[in-house]
Amino acid sequence: MVLFLTDDDVQRVLDLRALVPIVESALVKQAAGEAERPHRPHYPLGQGLESDDPLGMGIAMPAYVHGDDVFATKLVSLHEGNEDRGLPTLNAQIVLSNARTGVPLSFMDGTRITNARTGCIGALAVREFASEPVRLGVIGAGAQARWQTRAIAAVSEVEDVRIYSPSDSRFDCADELEAEGLPASAVDSAAEAVAGASVVVTATTSTDPVFPADALDPGTLVVAVGAYNEAMQELEPGVFDRAAAVFADVPEEVATIGDLAATSLQESDLVPLAAAFDGTAGRERDDDIVVVESVGSAVLDVVTAGHVYRTAREEGVGIEQTL
Repeated sequence: MVLFLTDDDVQRVLDLRALVPIVESALVKQAAGEAERPHRPHYPLGQGLESDDPLGMGIAMPAYVHGDDVFATKLVSLHEGNEDRGLPTLNAQIVLSNARTGVPLSFMDGTRITNARTGCIGALAVREFASEPVRLGVIGAGAQARWQTRAIAAVSEVEDVRIYSPSDSRFDCADELEAEGLPASAVDSAAEAVAGASVVVTATTSTDPVFPADALDPGTLVVAVGAYNEAMQELEPGVFDRAAAVFADVPEEVATIGDLAATSLQESDLVPLAAAFDGTAGRERDDDIVVVESVGSAVLDVVTAGHVYRTAREEGVGIEQTL
């Protein structure tokens, strides 16, 4: 029997505070080479439907963490035009299977799982590199802007959240977060969101830098989660010029994205985020600017999906049926 979990089911059992240490442990295992994470193919989708241009991007993301009793493959699609259709930009499904036998265990909606585990990167970065209360500036107003804010608020006291996007979506994002009890407001420029912030999150699909480097105060933590390929860029080279350290969830992949391609930094200049958890690396001075870059990892998907599956089993959530 396979357990089918809808987005509503996942929402019932997924708790950000419980997920943060699970994501932390997965990053440590990944950095230690104790995880299998095959190359994830990216391929264009939708050519020939409306024009010769693609409408979106498909991604397949398999992973296994050594010693775990499950493995998973996530299927992802990214369609930037979905915002105009009233649909989510990112859609994902996860197939979870038994690592001993290969027997399928669960098929679940993976969109909330993707958003939550990515949000935990910001939460871990804030826990390690920021002081409280957090003054948060967010560039972007989509799903990940919301999840980064929620996850950061799950591990720290958030004093203020200022959200900027060039579209009116910034008002909807601020209203939604405010309704959840967070002190969020929309502002009229990226510089206004960044000025005075102790933590800046960029969560966009931009191909050009989204805020001026000179707007950062000394001691700011910058968490960049939007760029995931060489064509995408959220940060000016000046941000890295001012940074005392640059951490990455997957250094070998972060080194290839547009943020880094615009600089002279190489993979060897990036510090694995996992090194911050055991004190091997960290912020040396209070006025140091620290950058954390994230491209995401299927390793985080498999541990999150495993956690969701086990919790759903315990709580009787979901529908069982044969394939």
